[in-house]
Amino acid sequence: MLRTLAFDADDTLWHNETHYAETQEAFRALLRPFHDAAWIDARLHDTEMRNLSRYGYGIKGFTLSMIETALELTEDRLDGAGIGQVVALGKAMLDKPVEPLPGVAEALQALAGAFDLMLITKGDLFDQETKLAKSGLGGCFSKVEIVSEKDEATYAAILQRHGIRPAAFAMVGNSVKSDILPVLALGARAVHIPYHLTWAHEVVASPEESPFPVLESIRELPALLASW
Repeated sequence: MLRTLAFDADDTLWHNETHYAETQEAFRALLRPFHDAAWIDARLHDTEMRNLSRYGYGIKGFTLSMIETALELTEDRLDGAGIGQVVALGKAMLDKPVEPLPGVAEALQALAGAFDLMLITKGDLFDQETKLAKSGLGGCFSKVEIVSEKDEATYAAILQRHGIRPAAFAMVGNSVKSDILPVLALGARAVHIPYHLTWAHEVVASPEESPFPVLESIRELPALLASW
């Protein structure tokens, strides 16, 4: 019997990738005199991937990767003012308000009585804690796990730590790579709610016939779970 229902945070409960996309557009504009947009995007992505093992996920690491990319693509010609602009882009992301996606608050409220709700998200600890506080959703969750990676080993450790059997656990998220496949591999359930933007690092090929439910909106989640 399903008892614990876990949620991803970014782009499942609130906007995240949209903020990154807006910041990347401003970053392209800054470097437009030096390179075209496709080349800037490719170099920034490569830099992020190289730095994941150093900085992990989150806005601070993304800002450092933007600075490194800007210096590389300008051959160190970007001056202090230009670097200051990149830092300002990162700070602006950190300062953005966090507003729940449509239907999130209502869905969590409807599910709270029937399930033990958990938040499992990856990224910088302070950044994710701040987002949760700004969102106003913190009181919905009895357990919060902020992790450096969301893979099979991480989920297994979380379940063991909280004494949760895989058969009693389900994960809801927007990333097939991070929220769905590792959970299914453990014998638990997962529900995919796609977001209109997906970071390239999170993109994986989905099977033609999904072995997991795919919803258009979190508003559909209570009815799905009732059918289970």
